[in-house]
Amino acid sequence: QVQLVESGGGLVQAGGSLRLSCAASGGTFSKYAMGWFRQAPGKERRFVAAIARSGGTTYYAGSVKGRFTISRDNAKNTVYLQMNSLKPEDTAVYYCAADLRNDEQGYSDWLEAYDYWGQGTQVTVSS
Repeated sequence: QVQLVESGGGLVQAGGSLRLSCAASGGTFSKYAMGWFRQAPGKERRFVAAIARSGGTTYYAGSVKGRFTISRDNAKNTVYLQMNSLKPEDTAVYYCAADLRNDEQGYSDWLEAYDYWGQGTQVTVSS
């Protein structure tokens, strides 16, 4: 059983930056591809970014590509999401998720592929 705890959310003005962290425990972190998803009020949870087990492959939703960067530190069992040039439409609860995989370079943007989820952290971007 893997536990995931997000942190780093908050209130920021448009154009600002935030860095989210997700600390994992209870499993072998390097066996999991990791993803970030977000859910705005009244909307479905949507894919934001994913990173393969080794960290060598990343993938982004089109709406955040070029502004957000996902990274991981397997020694610290932590995945990060650096968010720059934030927009009001980025306002949402952000969730990290873990996807147990056999392949080191694989990842998924499919919500149902993920096995474990954190509780979420609120990000609010004011205009």
